[in-house]
Formats: sequence, structure tokens, C-alpha cells
Amino acid sequence: MKLLVSALEHSANVHLTYLMKELGDDVEIHGIFDSSLGNSIVDLRSTAIMGFVDVLKKLPFFFRLKDQMVELAQDMDKVLLIDSSGFNLPLAKEIRKRYPHKEIIYYILPQAWAWKKKRIPVLEKTVTKLASILPFEPSYYSPMAPIEYVGHPLLDEITVKKTDLTPTGIVTFMPGSRPGEIKKLMGVFREVRALITCHAMLVIPPHFSDEKISELYGDISGFTITHDAHTTLATSDFAFICSGTATLEASLIGTPFVLVYIAKKLDYIIGRALIKLQYAGLANLLLSHAYGTTLHPEFIQNDVTAENLYNSYLEMDKEQFFHNAAKLRSLLQHGSAKRVSEIIKEIHD
Repeated sequence: MKLLVSALEHSANVHLTYLMKELGDDVEIHGIFDSSLGNSIVDLRSTAIMGFVDVLKKLPFFFRLKDQMVELAQDMDKVLLIDSSGFNLPLAKEIRKRYPHKEIIYYILPQAWAWKKKRIPVLEKTVTKLASILPFEPSYYSPMAPIEYVGHPLLDEITVKKTDLTPTGIVTFMPGSRPGEIKKLMGVFREVRALITCHAMLVIPPHFSDEKISELYGDISGFTITHDAHTTLATSDFAFICSGTATLEASLIGTPFVLVYIAKKLDYIIGRALIKLQYAGLANLLLSHAYGTTLHPEFIQNDVTAENLYNSYLEMDKEQFFHNAAKLRSLLQHGSAKRVSEIIKEIHD
């Protein structure tokens, strides 16, 4: 089977890795993905963006890349799109227009429930199968929509979790993986670290060179560096985490934490105007939707101060967090790779 894959984000490629294990050797992938998985048509580093402003700057590049993917689709048995709605939804529409009978699977869907709900009819019309990783998501679609909750990929990938809250004397800092995020947060993280007497771990992406680490992180002499986020979180009493997938990972592992995020001012203004959500963290969104409760504090923009973060570290009800984290794991049920692989094979047959 020839499968055209569009997986631009690092997290999407982690999910793709587990999916490929389920699909087996009879599936040959082409398109956009991490070089460790095969011969991608583009270096993923060239697709990295942060915020609306960066998107505008790189529009010509992404238009050319979309055209290249549409041409490739002609010889593929089917198409698999993972996350990255800004690129993948226009790609899906163009493939559907050019090849009306081409099978398209969308895994990790655009968050149409959060903003641009008008995209939902477009998704229903354009995509052959919508593989949702959020249990509440199908309720936003029409009764006859080709959508299914398939489980959550992090439950395939996380092999460790806290069994209790016995203190370890370790606190972890996770300033994200994008350069802009790291530069904005490390100054505050150093201030917080100076206030905390525990051993401080700093999670840094494993592919960063020493030169890049020096450029992005500045003085990290007060931290112990680690590349293993899951194990580090499982052995930590607390964490300070940049908004993103890592916050859900910590939630499922059971490590108390606070979410922090500082966006570019223009991106924040645009985002506030377009996205009408009460919470930034997916764990908080899931629990508030299902149980009317939240899991962790959130500090955004000017609220990201050393004082606020330190006070949350001191004051959080960690037992309540641990209890709600278990509810979250139960809500998400199971991983998604097996079911998505079955969907791909079912459609192909």
C-alpha cells in the first residue's frame, strides 16, 4: 500500500511512529514526515513556525509544498493527514478537488470546536474518515459525519506514570521546543529556580546542538539537563510547562504542574479574537467538559511571573490534582494507533 503522509509537527511524527508499527511493513509512506521514518520530500526544520506572523512570512513556501503533495497524491492508494490544519485542510480540499475518489484519512483533527466551526461541514464533505482523539469532539459534527473517537495517542506512548505523591525533591522545567517559546520563558524560569531549593531539571529537545542550547537558553548552570521528558516528569514533585502537548503528557503521567505561555503580542491579540476558549490546556478543557472541573493553573502573557509560578508551586492541592489526573486517564480510555491502523486497512479493502 502506498500512503501519502502529511505530518509536519514533531508530535505528529511521534504519533506516526507508533502508527507505523501497527500498520506493518506492507505500508510504504511518501510525503512529509521525519527523516527517521523514510525519505521525506522536505526537511521538517524548514516547516517550523510559531504564530500567525511566521505563517504569513512563509506562505509562498507552503503553497509550493502543497502543490508538490497534490501531484504526489495521484499515485497513492490513500492519504493520511496528521494535525497541522493550516496546511493539511487546504491540502485535503485540493486533493479532493483533483482526485474526487481518493481516500483521505484525517488523524488528530483541526480544532473546529474551538474556532471556525464553519470548517466542520468542509471536513465532513472533504475527508473520507475523521479520526478524533478527543471524546467530546464527535458531538460537534452532524450525526452522519464519518467521524469516530479512536482513543488518544499519548496513551500509546506514555509508558510511565506516578503511583503516588511521595516527595522526590525534583522539580522540572519545560520551556517548550520552539525557539520563540524558549527565549520568552527561560528568564522567568531562572527566577523561579532561584526561589526553589529542590533539584531542578530542564528538559531540552535531544536534537538541539550545544551552540543552539547556548543561544536559546542562556545561563542554565542551575539546572540538570535531561532529554527524557516522560521519565523526568514521573520522578518529579512538580513541573512548570510551556503550553502544548507536554502539559497533557504531565497530566496523564500524574505530575502536578502549572501551564505557562507567552505569545507574540500580535499573535495573542489575533488568537484572543478568533479563539473563544475558557482554558488553554487540553486537560482542563477535557475535564471541564466532562466533569465541570479543572486540573492545573494556567498563566498566560503578563501573568507569567516568577511570583505567580512560585506561589502556585507552594499552594497547589497536589492530592486533588492526582485524583483528577486519574479521571482524565479514564476519560481518554486507551491509545489510538491500533484503531487508526484498522481504519486505514478497512478503507483500503
